[in-house]
Formats: sequence, C-alpha cells, structure tokens
Amino acid sequence: MLTLRSFAPWIVASLLPLFSLAGSPSAADVLDEPHLNIIPRTADELARIAAVTAPTKDFDAPNPFEANPGGAATVRARTNADAFSQPSGNIAFEDELTFKIGNGLFRKLWVSSPSSTLASDGLGPLFNARSCQSCHIKDGRGHTPEGPDDNAISMFLRISIPSTGEATNIHDIKGYFATLPDPTYGTQLQDFAVPGHAAEYRMQIDYHEIPVKLSGGQVVSLRSPTYSAADLGYGPLDPHAMLSPRMTPQMIGLGLLETIPAADILALADPDDANRDGISGRPNIVWSQEFGMSMLGRFGLKAGMPTIREQAAGAFAGDIGISNPIFADPFGDCSTIQDACVKAPNGAGDVRGFEIDAKGLDLVTYYSRNLAVPARNDAGDPKILRGKRVFYETECTACHQPNFVTHRLVDRPEQSFQLIWPYTDMLLHDMGEGLADHRPEARASGREWRTAPLWGIGMTEQVSGHKNFLHDGRARSILEAILWHGGEAEHARTRVIDMPPADRDALLSYLESL
Repeated sequence: MLTLRSFAPWIVASLLPLFSLAGSPSAADVLDEPHLNIIPRTADELARIAAVTAPTKDFDAPNPFEANPGGAATVRARTNADAFSQPSGNIAFEDELTFKIGNGLFRKLWVSSPSSTLASDGLGPLFNARSCQSCHIKDGRGHTPEGPDDNAISMFLRISIPSTGEATNIHDIKGYFATLPDPTYGTQLQDFAVPGHAAEYRMQIDYHEIPVKLSGGQVVSLRSPTYSAADLGYGPLDPHAMLSPRMTPQMIGLGLLETIPAADILALADPDDANRDGISGRPNIVWSQEFGMSMLGRFGLKAGMPTIREQAAGAFAGDIGISNPIFADPFGDCSTIQDACVKAPNGAGDVRGFEIDAKGLDLVTYYSRNLAVPARNDAGDPKILRGKRVFYETECTACHQPNFVTHRLVDRPEQSFQLIWPYTDMLLHDMGEGLADHRPEARASGREWRTAPLWGIGMTEQVSGHKNFLHDGRARSILEAILWHGGEAEHARTRVIDMPPADRDALLSYLESL
C-alpha cells in the first residue's frame, strides 16, 4: 500500500495545503490506495513523467503516443457497436477467459426468489434493471426515454433528504454533506418490481427549449428538463426530498482511471482558485465501505465511489437488488417502511453466502477494469490539429486534463505505468445553475460534477445509437453539452459561442476524434 512516505519531499510539500480536506482519519489516508499494489516511482521516473505530461505547445503534429489513449491497453478501433466491449490490448492470452467469464456475469439476467435457478436468483424485490448490461448497453452510455412507449431502464433518480441532526458526519470528513435516505424510498427510486410488489415510481421528464445564438448566425436549441416521480407506489416522497437524474456512463478505461496516482489528481486541485483562473477543482473525499477509511472518490458522476469494485457492488445492490460482500442486505435498497419488500424471499444464505459472492464480484470487477479504450485514427488530420489548438487555447484543459501516467503496479500489468489520454482531472467543478441537481453527495455540492472523461466520446452514436451527453442525457450533441457548461466553465462556453464558426467546427471535429 502506498503511503505519504512513498512520495518525494517536493510532492509532499505541494500536498500539505490539501490536508484540511479531511479531519479524522487523517488526510494522509486520502493518499493511501489500498486497492492497488504499487511500486513507488523513482526520481528518474518522476522526471520522465513530468516531461511527457507537460502541456502541449506544438499543434503541427500529434503528441507522441496520443493516438493510443489507453497506452498499451489501447485496442484498434472497430467500426461496429462492439467498439467499447474489447479487452485491454495488452491482456495476457490466459486472462482473456477471466474477462469473458466476467462479461458473462455482467450480462447475466437475474431472476426473483425462490427459483430453481439458484445461481441467478435474488432479483429485487425492487429494481431498475435485471442485469448490468441492461443499463450499460454495449458497455456504452444509457439513453433518455424518448416518448411514452420508451423505457428509462438505463436512467433513474437518486433521492435523499438533508440531515436534520439525527445523522452526522460520522467519518469526520471536512466539508462532507450529511444526508439521509428518503424514509420510504431509500437512496434511489426503482421503477420495476418482482411479482407481488409495486414498483416505486415512473420517471416523468418534461422539456422546454432554450435557444442559444452563436457567432455566424447559428442558433442551437437546448432542451431543459424537469424531473418528477409519477405514479408513486408507496405514498408521497418526503417533503424535503432531493432528486438527481442519472444516466449510465460509458465503461471504457475504468481500470486506467483507477490507477492514476491520487497524488497526481490532488496536485491539480485548486479549491480556493489560488491561480485566479476561475477554475477551482476539488477532490471528492468519500468513505470506503470496503476498506473502512476515507479515500479519494473517482467513480460515479459526482465521484462518489473510490474503486471499481465498490462501484460495482453498489450497482448490484441499488440497481438490481443483489446482495454482495460490500453491501450485504438481500433486499437491496428497500427501506424498513417497505416491510413486504424487506421480508420477501431472497437468494442469500445458500452456498454463495451472498447473492453474488466475492469471486463473482471480482470477475465483474476484472471485466469492468479491462474494457479497452479504442485507438484514434485521425489524430494527425490538419482540421483535427486545428481543433486541438482551439481546445487548448479555449482553456478546456483546465478541467479536461489531457494525460496522466498510471502507477507502476505489481499485479495489474494491463494498467501498469501507462501514458493515457482520458481528458479529465477527476475533480469536482461547479458547473453552474443550469446543470445543478441541488443534491449533494459526500463533499460534492448540488452544483458540482466530476469532470467527465472525453476518450471515446466521438464513438457514442456508433456504440449507443444516440448522441445524448451530460449526467442526464439532456444534450443531444457535443455542441449542446458545451453550451450547458456554466459556473467555472462559463468563460470557456462564452468563447465557444463567440469564436469564428470555422474554429468552432474544428473544435467539434477534434472532440469527435477522441
């Protein structure tokens, strides 16, 4: 396990101001990464990494290895819908079977209990989907329900209420927003139920259009959503309920994001905007149920989970109602008020112990960790290079950090010491009132979201059949997603609106190439 003592003294000094991010356990724990078996970097490696990740100044040609955004784990881009479903390009032949077995569990349809299919029972009783793949279709993005006959199977509403004193910040993380589950509906609303139980709700979305005029006379219409929980199955929501829509993100490159050194992410944080550039990224510090300690949040739209394994375990419990070694309740997200749900038959207690045991959870984690990032085919195209220059000059890289070098690892060769190009700083940013959900999560406020990785964004339509972006899919194009940026990104948004149309076109071509 890597500790603070593993870092060179100058790195420790640069991180001292961040120690106020947590109380007890000490903030040094945030630099610990117990999920990784790390070989500390040498002084020579630190110098090489600093050189290779230095900001780009030459836009006449691609950076070395830029066309391989996942490092050696990159795979040749496919032209079909399976482009996001390939194993790491550097995976060992004998490990491809592990990947495929994990894929089988990821795709598995769970059934309700009791069932003769003992290895697959335990669904629900309340749930959002019957499998991981049902939400992460082709390992890509979910979709917004389009019309009354469409479903919201890859989208749901998180729910919580403000703490009123009975719940405190038991982990003593400074700046932590203490919240409670809704007394009746728990932490997320489920729109499906097994026979004999009522679903919790039906998601209702009402849109109105907002025109935005761009330079050159172009007008783009943004659809602004209003969300409500219709057809409530168990009575009214708490009057103080906070709802947050979530659409499932793409799965590629997760293992590489998990192995970016916490120190490198924290070094990008500027919570008080000390450099006065208007960008004040903050890390989300969360409590790990698996390790019993505060850790850097990396996964989820507000960086509310520290590891892929814990994220997968939370999805099994909340989305499908499947108990596991980290979230052990066999009734999933049912509240104690939902008595019939809590007492319903479940699939726990057999030879598995949980409805998915540690071995099964590890296989799904391995699969999720090794979904490869496709290569870029046109990084050297003149129009793409012009768009890259615009991207940098517009200061998009202040949040969408282009590259990192992952940890050198003892036992994860696919992710070990790779130069990667995810275009995210993994930090929280205030995105303005337009994107605010007004629901905090750990240290993330109701206006903050984690910077979304951009790799693979241009293949969204190919894989998922649509171009829905942002946390709730409201944006129907990359341009619409940019125009929703506010808060810390307001200045960059304004520059995109005002720039010459040819520059804006080049910028969009560059983003489509990622």
